[in-house]
Amino acid sequence: MKYMNFSKANCKNCYKCLRACPVKAIKFKNEQAEIEEDRCIACGHCLSICPQNARNVLSDIDKVKYIVNSSRPVIATLAPSFAGFFDVEEGKVITALKKLGFSYVHETAYGAEIVAKLYNKYVEEHHQDNYITTSCPSANYLVEKYYPELVKYMIPVVSPMFAHGKTLKNIYGKDSFVVFMGPCDAKKVEVEDYKEEKIINAVITFEEVKAWLKEENINLEDLEISEFEHNDLSGGRSFPLGGGILECMGGNFKNKSLNTISVTGTEDCMEIFKSMQQGKIKNCFVEVSSCKGSCIGGPKMIKDEDGYYTRLSKVRNYINKRVKSTSIEGVTIPEEVTFFRNFRDKKIIKENPREEEINKIMRQMGKFTKEDELNCGVCGYNTCREKAQAVYEGMAEVSMCLHFMRSKAESLSNVIIENTPNCLILLDGDMRIKELNPAAEKTFLVDKENIIGKSISVLLEDEDFKEVKETGKDIMGKKVVYGKYNAVFIENALYLEKQDVVLISLMNIIDEERNREELIKIKRNALNAADEIIQKQMRVAQEIAGVLGETTAETKLILMELRNVISGESGEVK
Repeated sequence: MKYMNFSKANCKNCYKCLRACPVKAIKFKNEQAEIEEDRCIACGHCLSICPQNARNVLSDIDKVKYIVNSSRPVIATLAPSFAGFFDVEEGKVITALKKLGFSYVHETAYGAEIVAKLYNKYVEEHHQDNYITTSCPSANYLVEKYYPELVKYMIPVVSPMFAHGKTLKNIYGKDSFVVFMGPCDAKKVEVEDYKEEKIINAVITFEEVKAWLKEENINLEDLEISEFEHNDLSGGRSFPLGGGILECMGGNFKNKSLNTISVTGTEDCMEIFKSMQQGKIKNCFVEVSSCKGSCIGGPKMIKDEDGYYTRLSKVRNYINKRVKSTSIEGVTIPEEVTFFRNFRDKKIIKENPREEEINKIMRQMGKFTKEDELNCGVCGYNTCREKAQAVYEGMAEVSMCLHFMRSKAESLSNVIIENTPNCLILLDGDMRIKELNPAAEKTFLVDKENIIGKSISVLLEDEDFKEVKETGKDIMGKKVVYGKYNAVFIENALYLEKQDVVLISLMNIIDEERNREELIKIKRNALNAADEIIQKQMRVAQEIAGVLGETTAETKLILMELRNVISGESGEVK
């Protein structure tokens, strides 16, 4: 199931999402970004950073709205990072959730305390080179998909969300409806791992809660303060902070001397995982979170206007204000509930193309030599060869190389502009020449360097161009005559408002005009000649008719005489 992806949008080819994705799990096809679920670690930064806001995240909000009006007990488990998101006293948020219809509101910190205690227990009972925490689902996916050799170091314990969910189901019954509220979309994906057990029935983000409250016209400032159910401890509230897991665990391990490292941010996690792969890090307990600064630095939190350190201060104040005990020794772990989970190898298999196939793609991208490989990262990939590999895998398109496409476009446009026989002139808003092409230089007998910045009036009458700018109405196909340039122009002028420039195109049709006049002259001469011929033919016809009339009369007389002669001879024979 696709929990998160990009919605169809007018993608501007900025590739900001791809640059933000450390594992390059975003595929581009027909210039549309799409998350490849098999490669994705569900960190959500790509969606949050998209300037088009083209994000589509599966939401449980409608399901939750429906269920709060049913007879089932609905329990909210609220991640402690909420104190950094909502800009009111924390107890008012609890009251607001109850007004929305939640039967009980618990703090996920209790589940975090269970996890911290189980981490300590696991380290005490198992010997291995390194230990990796498993509270962050995105960090877990990163290990399983991209560093599967390190799965053996992942502590096989559920996240605080599931630890708390299991505890709540144990308290309120399997029929209860448990809703997790936090800053992280990855939790929606994590729920899929336990879809058969239905431990967490729904996940909604703080963003969604805020929108719901607004929809219901619930003003947090106007509410009274309430308390969480059944939680007298506070150690787990530090989990959303960098180093908070180690802080909750107590920072030491019985009978073991381990180095401890807290790593936040996917890039830093990848760095330490590579070091582990290479065997450079041993005897170390590593706390990992894919978001810089841990949960309070996640993508859902940075949408808030408050900065990271403001949120950090707010969460710290919340923890200090509500502190009762920082020890997790008093945390009771239900014996009838299992908090074990299995992690597995989900390695991404990539096909290795032959060198000639990569070189072929490189040539399509305009990379013929090493000097052509800028490795600028604009497309989202660190190197041109990495981009070529992505093209081979069907994850990227050749056209994503903006430098190549720009040089290609500029090359083509320059060829057209430099070689067109039409005069092209660009004016600024003050009717001063910004640019002109070689055809214009030749026609107006000027040098580009000497004419740039001067008024168009030194070359042409400027009334038309001023009118175009003032009215916004383009001039198309107007014939203008400039005898001093021996030119007859077809004039086109357009005002580009956004750039505040007037573009002039002049096509000199003087040769066509001359040919036209010559053709008119030829036609006129032809008509005159035709008239003369017709008149002559009429005179000849009349003369012929006269002659024919005279010869016809003479012929008639001769024939009559011949007839009489023949008739007389016939009588004598009788």
